This record gives sequence, C-alpha cells and structure tokens, in this order.
Amino acid sequence: METNDAKPVIIVEGKNDRIRLRELLQDDEISILCTYGTPGTGRIEEIKNEVGDRMVYIFTDNDRSGARIRGALREALPDAEHIYTHKGYAGVEGTPNEYLIERLEKAGLMEKQ
Repeated sequence: METNDAKPVIIVEGKNDRIRLRELLQDDEISILCTYGTPGTGRIEEIKNEVGDRMVYIFTDNDRSGARIRGALREALPDAEHIYTHKGYAGVEGTPNEYLIERLEKAGLMEKQ
C-alpha cells in the first residue's frame, strides 16, 4: 500500500507497454517508467531516483526476459508490488484490455468499472 500521498509508479519493459497502459489509466498522475530491456546498473539507479519514496508496481512480461528484469528490480526496489499478465499473452502490450483492467483494478491503480 502507498506509504505517502505521492502518486504511484508503474515500471514496464518498453514504450509500447507504457502506451498500452496509458490508454487504460484515467489518472495521468500515475508515472509509467520503462526499463528498455534488462536494465543495467545505471538505468536501475535512474529508476530508483525517479521513484523516490513512491509506491512502485512492476508490470513486466510473463516470460524469461520479464523474469530477468523483475529479478534486477526486486533487489533495487524490494518493497515493489508485482503485477503479472497471463503467460499465454504476448507481453503487456499484447494483453487484452479486459485482463489489463482486471490486473490494474486488483492492484488498486484503477477504480472498479
């Protein structure tokens, strides 16, 4: 749960994932950051600095690459919540709207529709 009044941050793999979530989220104040693939030490530090003390949600693809990214971010952001898409979908950007909405609602990032 949020530790302060600041808006949460969602971390995704790439810009297409960010575009996809932005289409669904009504709240423009929720930041969506991209790792742009498996982040190196420099990118992880940039993300940590951008996140600050806000609540973080990690929403990467349910594949080997997504697991690698989650692992790197889990060490850097141990309090982050993890959101998962169904393994059969082509990543976050290829997930049907209904399933994305369900996941975002469950995480508390969207009001139930």
